[in-house]
Amino acid sequence: MAVFGGIEAGGTKFVCALGSRPDDLREEERFPTTTPEETIGRCIACFEKHARREPITAIGISSFGPVDPNPESATWGYITSTPKPGWGQTPFAGRIAEALGVPVGFDTDVNGAALGENRWGAAQGLDSFIYLTVGTGIGGGGLLGGRLMHGLIHPEMGHVRLPRDKDRDSFEGVCPYHGDCLEGLASGPAMEKRWGTRAEALPDSHPAWDLEAHYLAVALAGFICTLSPQRIILGGGVMERRTLFPKIRENVLAVLNGYVQSPVILDHIDKYIVPPGLGSKAGVLGAIALAQDAARKAGGHG
Repeated sequence: MAVFGGIEAGGTKFVCALGSRPDDLREEERFPTTTPEETIGRCIACFEKHARREPITAIGISSFGPVDPNPESATWGYITSTPKPGWGQTPFAGRIAEALGVPVGFDTDVNGAALGENRWGAAQGLDSFIYLTVGTGIGGGGLLGGRLMHGLIHPEMGHVRLPRDKDRDSFEGVCPYHGDCLEGLASGPAMEKRWGTRAEALPDSHPAWDLEAHYLAVALAGFICTLSPQRIILGGGVMERRTLFPKIRENVLAVLNGYVQSPVILDHIDKYIVPPGLGSKAGVLGAIALAQDAARKAGGHG
């Protein structure tokens, strides 16, 4: 059986794994995101060690961004204008391909997770859906018409601007570019700075969760009206608070106010806004799915 490598590249940690599907995920290695030289070097060392025992068919990378996912671009595979210190304009995919000599698939972390969910998780059988991660940052991706979302660059759903009632919420936001965009108001760091403690330490009864549900619902209602997804999957560390899901669903119905007349939303919203079917493995399995697609394009085994 062909073996694929997957890199889930996050702003705080990297995960490297080998396998081919959810029940064949092995040799997982985690390490903190430090400098590009050290972190990418650890990825290469991880796969080189395995390749001495058996060949790796291809490697997929699902990365924090912004990135350049356009294979026709001179900077394809780069992490581009990221605010993460030291990582701006980093040639990521190219270095992996050069060092390991195998096809490389490359996309955003959220598009990668979306691909994994489509192949093995909560989006199986769908050709249009959104995957939104809510954690250290907020990012969105998914499929439209059966294709991963790309365009000028890639979706930046975390940076949509939201109406903010300053009487209800005087917090100015943490995004260094926009202040009170979705990420600036509803990411994990935003919650921590607004309330003075980490989100996971806040009890279910804390007003933070009602405000969080409000902001996420306003954004989701906008995505529903513009992209018309068949399902919305919400992942990331903040969404591990499962009591947040019912609040978001209730708020989405209130914001839409009956305008989108689909029984999927009106009667079955608990099956419309859902957690990832692959759980915390969505990212690294999505990277493996990217590797499989890269192998197919290169004429290898997928």
